[in-house]
Amino acid sequence: MRLRMMLAGACVTVSLAAQVTDRQLHEANSANWLTYNGSYDSRRHSALNQVSVSTVDTLVAKWVFHVPNATALQTVPIVLDGVMYVTQPNEIYAIDARTGRQIWDYHRVPARQKGPNRGVAIWRDKVYFTTPDAFLVALNAASGNVVWETKLAEASDGYWSPAAPMIVNGKVIAGSAPGDHGLNGFLDAYDATTGERLWRFNPIPKPGEPGSETWAGESWKAGGGNTWLTGSYDPELNLLYWGIGNPAPDFNGDVRKGDNLYTESVVALDPDTGRLKWYFQFTPHDVMDWDAVEVPVLVDAMYEGKPRKLMAHADRNGFYYLLDRVTGKFLHGTPFVKQLNWASGLTAAGRPILVPGVEPSLLGTKVCPAAIGAANWMSPAYSPETGLFYVVAQEGCGIANKSTETFRPGGFQYRATGDVEVRDDSWKVYVRALDLTTGKLKWEQERVGSTGFGGGLLSTAGGLLFSGELNGEFVALEAKTGKALWHFYTGQRITASPITYSVNGKQFVTIAAGSDIMSFGLLK
Repeated sequence: MRLRMMLAGACVTVSLAAQVTDRQLHEANSANWLTYNGSYDSRRHSALNQVSVSTVDTLVAKWVFHVPNATALQTVPIVLDGVMYVTQPNEIYAIDARTGRQIWDYHRVPARQKGPNRGVAIWRDKVYFTTPDAFLVALNAASGNVVWETKLAEASDGYWSPAAPMIVNGKVIAGSAPGDHGLNGFLDAYDATTGERLWRFNPIPKPGEPGSETWAGESWKAGGGNTWLTGSYDPELNLLYWGIGNPAPDFNGDVRKGDNLYTESVVALDPDTGRLKWYFQFTPHDVMDWDAVEVPVLVDAMYEGKPRKLMAHADRNGFYYLLDRVTGKFLHGTPFVKQLNWASGLTAAGRPILVPGVEPSLLGTKVCPAAIGAANWMSPAYSPETGLFYVVAQEGCGIANKSTETFRPGGFQYRATGDVEVRDDSWKVYVRALDLTTGKLKWEQERVGSTGFGGGLLSTAGGLLFSGELNGEFVALEAKTGKALWHFYTGQRITASPITYSVNGKQFVTIAAGSDIMSFGLLK
C-alpha cells in the first residue's frame, strides 16, 4: 500500500472531520452525493436547481482532476461536505470538491488490474471499496490509512469485484463478479466497524434448498449468478434489492435445464440476516448473457388509482418492468426497444412468451437484443417532477452461437460460445424517457456518433437530464422534452454516470471522462 498526503495548509478548504450518519444516508441531502446512485432509492435525482433549463447555457468547466494511468474511468464520485472520493482499480483519491485539488491518495499493492472499479461507500469516518483481487477494504476517510481489509473470495479462482459497496444499518454490502467463469456468485454483509462477515446470500441454491429443483443434475456447481452492480434499499420496508447476473455457461443451456433460479432475477433480502423475502425472475433459463443486474429504481406513486410502492427496472432483455416492491408482484411490462425478437410478450405473471428457435444455435441465430443488451450497467434515472423513467437504450441484434464446453476451474471463462454483433445502420443508442407506470415512450434522443451505451444518467430539479456519450460529449437535455440544451466536448470516452452536489451554495455537475474527473458550474 502506498499513501500520499497533500495537506498543505491553506490549500485545503474542506473539513476532513465530517462523518456520515445513518440519518444522512436515509435522507440523502442534495448538497452531498453519498451513495453510488445518490440515494437508497437509486432514482439519481437531485433537488438542486441552481443549474436549470434557464441557466445551463452558462455552465462551464470549473476544474479537472487527472487520474494517473487511467484510461476509461467508470467511477461515480462520492461527495461529503466538500470532499470528493473517486476510484480506479486499486486506487482511491480524496479531492477538494470545490477546487479539484488532491487531498490524499491510496494505492493498493500488489496492483492486480482486472476490470473497472465503480466507486466507494462512505459511513461514519470510513470509506469502503472492493478490489480486483477480491478484497473489501476500509480506509480512514480523513487520512486514507487502512483500517481493515477482508477477503471476499479467492482471486486465483477468477473472482473479483467492481461494484461500489452499499452501507445499510452499519453493514457493508458487497457482491462478486464474474458470471462468465462458471463461478457461483454471492452477496455479503460485513460489520462496517470490524470487517467481520455477518451473512452471505448464495443466488445459486444448493441441493435441497428452495430453487434447487430449477437446476439439472450438478449444473448448480458452476451456475454463475454474480452480483456485480450496486443495488437499492428501502429503509421503511427494511428490504435490500439486488440484481443477479447470468447463469453459466452463458450461451448453451443444455447442461443446466430448468429456470436456473435465482439468476436473471431481482431479489429482496432482509439486510440484517440475508434472508430471501421474495424474488422476480426476468429471463428464466437465460441463454444470452442478459445479466439482470440493472439498477432497481424505487418509486412511491399512484398505480391504477392506488398509492403503491413500486420498483421500475429496464432489463437487458429488452423489457421494462414495473413490480410491487413490497411483494415482488408483477404489475406491468412492455418492450422499451423496437428490435426484440426472442419473446412475443409477457404473460400476466410477467414470464416471457418465447418465440421458438430464437436462441443460440450451432450455425448461429439472429437474436435481438444482442448479448450486450438493450440496457446495461449504465444507471437509469427517475424524475418526480416529470414522472418519467429515463434509460440508455441500445437497438441492436447479434448472431448467437453455441457450442459444447467443459467447465474448468481456475479463472477460465465458461461461456460455450457467444454472439457476433450485427453493427449495421439499425444499431443505434438512445436516451429514452418512459412513462413510469405504463412504460410508454414519451421522447427519445439519439446518441449521434456513439456506437455503444456511453454513460448513465442524472436528473435534477432544474428540469435537466445529464448524460455522457462514448464520443466524449457531455450533454444536458430538457427532462420534459429531450431537447438538447447544452454540451461540452471532453475529448475522452465517457462510460460513467454523472453526479451533482453543492459547496458553499454553488452547484457543481461532475463526470468521469477517460482519465479525468471533470466538474462544471455556472459562469457566475
